[in-house]
Amino acid sequence: MANIKSAIKRVQTSEKRRAQNAAFKSDLRTAIKSFNVKAESNDVEGAKQAFLVATKKIDKAANKGLIHKNAANRQKSSLQKRLNEVSA
Repeated sequence: MANIKSAIKRVQTSEKRRAQNAAFKSDLRTAIKSFNVKAESNDVEGAKQAFLVATKKIDKAANKGLIHKNAANRQKSSLQKRLNEVSA
């Protein structure tokens, strides 16, 4: 463990951010899985709602720097393609 006060504080803040990031990423994956489940069951309305929630979370994660913006766009594009298949 660190002895210097600023290093101790840095360890504490890093741990706090790590926990928040992990929770947010988990929530993001859950939203995407929820969309996929609704898309598989051909629930068009449910899939549309889940798509909106998932894309919002993906955008937020990209803005926070949790995922790269290109990765976020790739995920959203993939979800949009899936939604188009279900709604067609």
